[in-house]
Amino acid sequence: MFVSDFRKEFYEVVQSQRVLLFVASDVDALCACKILQALFQCDHVQYTLVPVSGWQELETAFLEHKEQFRYFILINCGANVDLLDILQPDEDTIFFVCDTHRPVNVINVYNNTQIKLLIKQDDDLEVPAYEDIFRDEEEDEEHSGNDSDGSEPSEKRTRLEEEIVEQTMRRRQRREWEARSGSESEPVAAALEKSSRLFPGPMSDRTALRSPRRDILFDYEQYEYHGTSSAMVMFELAWMLSKDLNDMLWWAIVGLTDQWVQDKITQMKYVTDVGVLQRHVSRHNHRNEDEENTLSVDCTRISFEYDLRLALYQHWSLHDSLCNTSYTAARFKLWSVHGQKRLQEFLADMGLPLKQVKQKFQAMDISLKENLREMIEESANKFGMKDMRMQTFSIHFGFKHKFLASDVVFATMSLMESPEKDGSGTDHFIQALDSLSRSNLDKLYHGLELAKKQLRATQQTIASCLCTNLVISQGPFLYCSLMEGTPDVMLFSRPASLSLLSKHLLKSFVCSTKNRRCKLLPLVMAAPLSVEHGTVTVVGIPPETDSSDRKNFFGRAFEKAAESTSSRMLHNHFDLSVIELKAEDRSKFLDALVSLLS
Repeated sequence: MFVSDFRKEFYEVVQSQRVLLFVASDVDALCACKILQALFQCDHVQYTLVPVSGWQELETAFLEHKEQFRYFILINCGANVDLLDILQPDEDTIFFVCDTHRPVNVINVYNNTQIKLLIKQDDDLEVPAYEDIFRDEEEDEEHSGNDSDGSEPSEKRTRLEEEIVEQTMRRRQRREWEARSGSESEPVAAALEKSSRLFPGPMSDRTALRSPRRDILFDYEQYEYHGTSSAMVMFELAWMLSKDLNDMLWWAIVGLTDQWVQDKITQMKYVTDVGVLQRHVSRHNHRNEDEENTLSVDCTRISFEYDLRLALYQHWSLHDSLCNTSYTAARFKLWSVHGQKRLQEFLADMGLPLKQVKQKFQAMDISLKENLREMIEESANKFGMKDMRMQTFSIHFGFKHKFLASDVVFATMSLMESPEKDGSGTDHFIQALDSLSRSNLDKLYHGLELAKKQLRATQQTIASCLCTNLVISQGPFLYCSLMEGTPDVMLFSRPASLSLLSKHLLKSFVCSTKNRRCKLLPLVMAAPLSVEHGTVTVVGIPPETDSSDRKNFFGRAFEKAAESTSSRMLHNHFDLSVIELKAEDRSKFLDALVSLLS
């Protein structure tokens, strides 16, 4: 059920308890976690933090800790699947779920006892009415002529509980049968079992639902999208508690910027949420003229900026930033000789000497830096780049350290998805979490260096894919596969990195192709995951259009294509449009996907 009063129904409940935090591996989740940690520190709340990168890790961690805790908080995971079915908790276990993934599973919405959803209801959720989903049509016909009595709601709730129990028993029997039969190899059986448990298809357990209800559910669940940033939701809780600090506000800003950098929300949604945060920034960072001399040199200042849409340019050279930012690289078509010439013409139009452009931004002449944003915007308009500046925020730590919100997003993401072998996924998670604290600026600067490598590798891979025609039309969608042995291929084996590469590749392809039909197609991209196990990561990206609502239909399409071909697929990631697939099943899986979407 949706929690209406976060203070009373959530915070005051857990304040006197020992709680377990499950935090997904994305920047928004990390920021929400930092805000919640700060609140818990204020009120001396005991908690244990467990990072989880997928459903398998979540289930394993829950089994390890379920005896020690009654209250569990899930950040950016758990809302879009039937959580009780996956985790099989005790009846007194309570889950508080703060998740941006949409649509929210209807079982979670209408469970009033164990699932508490920390989700803003002013988001456009469009949850089907209880009566439309959990009703027995035969009973409806019988009672159509009778007056309804007061016991009707309780009867409907009872039918819901019975249906959930029936589905759970059926799945347990199937798992026991699979364990006894041993007809498939263990890893394959595990993958198939996990996939069927997480996402039972309409042809399996959902046959229990009658046709009209199945149609309603299909319409509701067919598209995956994202709602309000979890970090913003947690900051609003801190504000309600009158415990909001500048640090918390900055984490909320970074969480929102992560959604924008990863193209998870529309431009309209981003601008609206920026407006909300801008009011908080004005409130926290307002200074009267006579107070300026009394401020500490080391104080933290957050300010609203109308800044350049260039990645890391204040910590890089302007030339490198122009070459490795997705927006400018796609518009200039920098993978071609003609594109390189256009970049030189752009710099000449601004009147910037190459010597200045190719050295570190901090070392550029002050006279050039003063009007740089206006100069770049003016020249960008001439070259057809009308969105060269964007609304964002910056933070100053004293006079020396200044970061844009997007800088912190790229740095934190690179630390978390680092391909370095010197630590586990948990170590990378903790390092990324630490980099968000102002006391660990050395880790943030290390993350910026990793981010530069990642951005360079992304643009080099995009140039390679476009120059060698690796992006091909399969009919209803575009397809691109990174081969084993491709330079930097291991950088893109992680879901977030591959998703970002796919989105940037699609933007560049749309700018480069002359085929109008291809400009409107979505993209499916595959990259090697494990050579040892023969698996690939597959991600689906919606079409790149100005009016795109960022809704992704590939999650359900992948599920149906794998089901119809018995492809060995694992839906382990919290984003449904990212799957793991056996490499040898890829061709039949793609054939099924083509016929399904044609």
